[in-house]
Amino acid sequence: MFPEYRDLISKLKNSDLRFQKLFTQHNELDQKIKNIESGIIVDTSKAVDTLKKEKLKLKGEIHDILKKAAEKWQDSSS
Repeated sequence: MFPEYRDLISKLKNSDLRFQKLFTQHNELDQKIKNIESGIIVDTSKAVDTLKKEKLKLKGEIHDILKKAAEKWQDSSS
């Protein structure tokens, strides 16, 4: 996810608790969706579509944080 922000993701995972939480939640949802789709686990509590919508929302929040942090980082290095 977001290979162009690889270094920034590493920094934020170590310094921003909100980002770390969102990133972890996104990865957990991603794995759960993969497991359900491949038949490894059966989960009737939520439809895969609902999980995918939650994951997409988290991805959007993560991207917003990355864009703001990248802009701040570029401004401070100028």
